[in-house]
Amino acid sequence: MKTYMMALGGAGLLLSVSASAALAAEMEKPTVPPDPPKFAAQGQIDYVGRGDILEFKALPAYHEPDWVTKNFVDTGKLPPVKDRLPKEPMVYKTGNMVDGVGVYGDTMRHVIGGRPEGWNYIGGQSQGWGGIDIGMSECLTRTGPLFEIKAEELEPLPNLAKSWEWSADGHQLTMHLVEGAKWSDGVPFTSADLMFYWNDNVNDPNVTPLNGAKAGTFGEGTTLEAKDDYTVVWTFKQPFAKNFLYQMAYGTFCPGPAHILKPQHPKYSKNTYDQYKNAFPPEYMNIPVMGAWVPVEYRADDIIVLRRNPYYWKVDEAGNQLPYLNEMHYKLSTWADRDVQAVAGSGDFANLEQPESFVEALKRSASPDAPARLEFGPRLIGYSLYPNFSANGWGEPDERGQAVRELNRNEHFRKAITEAIDRQRLGESLVKGPFTTIYPGGIYSGTAYYDKASTAYYPYDIASAKAELEAAGLKDTDGDGIVNFPAGTAGGKNVEVTLLVNGDYQTDKSLGDGLVAMMEPLGIRVILNTVDGKQRDALQQAGKFDWMVYRNQEELSSVVQKTVNLAPVGPKTSWFHRSGKDDKLDLLPFEQQLVDVVNKFIATSDSKEQLDLMKQYQKIYTDNVYGIGLTQFPGALIINKRFANIPKGTPINLFNWAEDSIIRERVFVPTDKQGNYELHAQTLPGAPGSAGPVN
Repeated sequence: MKTYMMALGGAGLLLSVSASAALAAEMEKPTVPPDPPKFAAQGQIDYVGRGDILEFKALPAYHEPDWVTKNFVDTGKLPPVKDRLPKEPMVYKTGNMVDGVGVYGDTMRHVIGGRPEGWNYIGGQSQGWGGIDIGMSECLTRTGPLFEIKAEELEPLPNLAKSWEWSADGHQLTMHLVEGAKWSDGVPFTSADLMFYWNDNVNDPNVTPLNGAKAGTFGEGTTLEAKDDYTVVWTFKQPFAKNFLYQMAYGTFCPGPAHILKPQHPKYSKNTYDQYKNAFPPEYMNIPVMGAWVPVEYRADDIIVLRRNPYYWKVDEAGNQLPYLNEMHYKLSTWADRDVQAVAGSGDFANLEQPESFVEALKRSASPDAPARLEFGPRLIGYSLYPNFSANGWGEPDERGQAVRELNRNEHFRKAITEAIDRQRLGESLVKGPFTTIYPGGIYSGTAYYDKASTAYYPYDIASAKAELEAAGLKDTDGDGIVNFPAGTAGGKNVEVTLLVNGDYQTDKSLGDGLVAMMEPLGIRVILNTVDGKQRDALQQAGKFDWMVYRNQEELSSVVQKTVNLAPVGPKTSWFHRSGKDDKLDLLPFEQQLVDVVNKFIATSDSKEQLDLMKQYQKIYTDNVYGIGLTQFPGALIINKRFANIPKGTPINLFNWAEDSIIRERVFVPTDKQGNYELHAQTLPGAPGSAGPVN
């Protein structure tokens, strides 16, 4: 490793003083990025206070669909609804519902491109995405609806944790769980479910969730202790670490049913960890959930059907047990088909996020007879080119791969790459019109923590890019148009870089193709490694990539959620710089600055200080070209017009995906607009593992 670093550094030292001066004169100076183009179709949000959305309290009486009472309560199959609800259920306030108290019935038909591995979400299985897990899982806090919360009141909403308070010194957080809430099979939800998740999943290194908490997610040395069935206490090293409240939302701290999962865990059985992870395949029906809907039917490559949870612990102000919608469908198709079917009316909901579909979708929704409405949110979708910064063995690279990682850690090399990218042309290759905008990297423009003056943008300039490449010690020594590694490094061969791309999306593939073409004039040969999303995730998690095209996560938009992913503050918090087998990070000096800024941000609750810290973060990030931004564009919510209670201006993904933001359990269809879409009408989930619903 040190040999490569010395070779690259030595090549730079060979430049004469006059040559160095000439190169410096050719190098482009950074500027601020241009303003995004105006886009009139973006919706406007009505902001409210946290207390305007919900509260926990007992109501005089409770109600449910008549058919549930008749078929299940009156026949003795279920207790009365009042006995299935908590002591104080969550109550959604009517004033925050766009269309008020709803009515029961109907179905929301989703189309998804994912395929479920099974239902052991906390053990590492994907449930297929597209809102399935959001409909089934509930977490300690909730963030999706925060897009409509006033800035001065911004803090996660209560959920399974109905309230919390900090100790005087700020190191302990006491959380009070919803007392009397039950899993969908009627088993009480208690702190035991949290402790199984924390002790035997989060802190078991053999359990690797795709989208859950990991050791270090809540800071090094953090502990969780159960005081009783409905009280838990967190202890943090940092005082008043309020940022972690955001990490306790979807999908980081959503406990599973310990009474079902625990007997399969290797600590309590003879199972291997692989057997534990796969103990609940998609064919396993009626897995107990805390969410509004339970899986009752699965047909491979066809459909997943979820039915209403008879023990769901939320109601409206009239005492109606939620959800209003009886059924959820997830047709197993492709992500591109999701948009097509939503626009056509054969699907009901889609997060339109592929820019290639924007123009056609707008044209179709403008027609008076269009079945769906289309509303664009802010530009919160952004892609970056991420170099692998780990030179310490993560992913076990070969000699060439190790040499590429040393180049990735070279500031001149990164500047050469970013200046060789024509972002305007790259965005227009996806869609024409005022959709895409130049994205230099870091925090998204138009979000609360973005500061234009702190953002360094290196414009497209191939001459400057070549000068930066030469300053990095790279020259074409064999005259074939591709620069070579310095002598003694990777055999002095051509610089070839593999680019990891998710082949499930046309956007990702188009950006990958564009980068290959744009790196060629610079003298860098890029070899695409286009795989499906599941393989991409596995390769990224394993560190087996040189570069990757990656759609940024919510930490670069909300900042307050998944903040630890903004920098390598722990061995495995960064998407593109992780520790080797020794759990030690080989941080560059500017990375340490980023880590310090992020840790300060997490530790403070002073909003002004947080804004100042994110200005520092943005400057360090973009000055040093940490993640190489590519393009940024809005998404649109496509929703069938028959649905009511859809909040205005809902972004497809800010604090969470729109499936969570619209609060689906309170979405309804007016009686005169309801269709005949239910596949298992007047049924409820059966016993865990049984084949389908119960009449």
